[in-house]
Amino acid sequence: MPQKGEMHLLLKNSKDMQFPILKSTKSQTLHRGILFISFLSIQLILFLYSRPIQLFKPSASPCDAGLVYVYNLPPAFNRDLIAACEKINPWPSRCPSLSSPAGLGLPVIDSDHNFTNLMPANLLQSWFSTDQFALELIFHHRMLNHQCRTLNPSKAAAFYIPFYVGIALEPHLWSPNSTSYDRDRDGLSLLQWLQIQSPYQKSHGWDHFITLGRITWDFRRAHQSDWGSSFLYMTEMGNITRLLIERDPWDEKDVAVPYPTGFHPRSLADVQEWQQFVLNRKRKTLFGYVGAPRSGFKNDFRGLLLNECVQAGSKCRSVDCSEGKCINSSAETMELFLDSEFCLQPRGDSFTRRSLFDCMVAGSVPVLFWKRSAYMQYQLYLPGYGDEPEWSVFIDRRDMRERNVSVRSVLEGIREDKIRELRERVVKLIPRLVYAAESLGEGMDDAFDIALKGVLRQFKDRRRRMKVAITK
Repeated sequence: MPQKGEMHLLLKNSKDMQFPILKSTKSQTLHRGILFISFLSIQLILFLYSRPIQLFKPSASPCDAGLVYVYNLPPAFNRDLIAACEKINPWPSRCPSLSSPAGLGLPVIDSDHNFTNLMPANLLQSWFSTDQFALELIFHHRMLNHQCRTLNPSKAAAFYIPFYVGIALEPHLWSPNSTSYDRDRDGLSLLQWLQIQSPYQKSHGWDHFITLGRITWDFRRAHQSDWGSSFLYMTEMGNITRLLIERDPWDEKDVAVPYPTGFHPRSLADVQEWQQFVLNRKRKTLFGYVGAPRSGFKNDFRGLLLNECVQAGSKCRSVDCSEGKCINSSAETMELFLDSEFCLQPRGDSFTRRSLFDCMVAGSVPVLFWKRSAYMQYQLYLPGYGDEPEWSVFIDRRDMRERNVSVRSVLEGIREDKIRELRERVVKLIPRLVYAAESLGEGMDDAFDIALKGVLRQFKDRRRRMKVAITK
């Protein structure tokens, strides 16, 4: 926006401009008036474009869009599944990470003493060994204690179904003897129960929502012999909104929410202290990579990145996850992210990875190679198309394979002041990417709050559109 001296010069220049002599004094006055209005319009445009752009709107009152009724499901659909946690998969027990009431897992001070020297001592109480598939438990716990919960279904604007469908499915994903019916059985039973509930009968599910702790593709089996269950293709699920850690970008009922990380702040003060800690952290490495090569995959891109890291020498550090070092946000992976300016985020078994959120919570800037890993996923949480450079670096994987572009050359070409700007934006996003132990309060929304408000707002808009359609 012009400063005082510049404004004076503009005004002076406008007075000194030579215009044709007009025959009419009235016409000359009109011409000068138009010139003056045009000048003011230019100044207004300059002022508006010089203002800082707000990334997100301030938080509204949490219950403005309505109240939520939480179904009291038969325990076979949630609590009994946790009681049988030893049977979830054939690998080390999931019980320690799923048995805490809030779904947060064991505190790191009990489960991983290597965290002790990584962060301020008073923040250790906010870190847990959280299972990446624990969304169903975390959301259920928060919803039961939420101020927008109502015990009267007639007052509800939304209905939450606390079915732990991901945990119900998992034993059948790894069992060689499980049939397609085994993978569908719990989902079918839940929907049979839901069909006889009055709220569902009234709306056919358009004001209902559910959390699924695994990626959407685990619930989209199209053929009997394919992977996963057909839960999302069942007729009764057609109108129900689903919150998942990875969505189908072409299904409007899927809403992507962040993977749970190990950071569960207890208060606004915890968040602010952590933000200052990661923002001011001295980072020793230009970029880091956490992942395992996939030797069975042709042209494995993860292997390519690991080779790049080796060739970069001291500019890069990596943690090889093939030996289970990366489970539940280990101290080793967190230390790497805290020490790296950038973190490499290729696709995982699917397009998204929990590692993206571990990286950002540590204040490291993500480097992405697939658009679908984030930009087509987390619209409620992360800036999308057009704003990617504000918080991330995108390198097309095809350029790396075909044009000999290297990660190191791209990242070394970014100025130090730009790196600082990127990190500041990432750190600003942290409250939106974590699930607090309880509500943070004081107007700060966490990942849970944003998801719930997004669902309630969506249902409110849908009711408005339906009302307009009926009155026409």
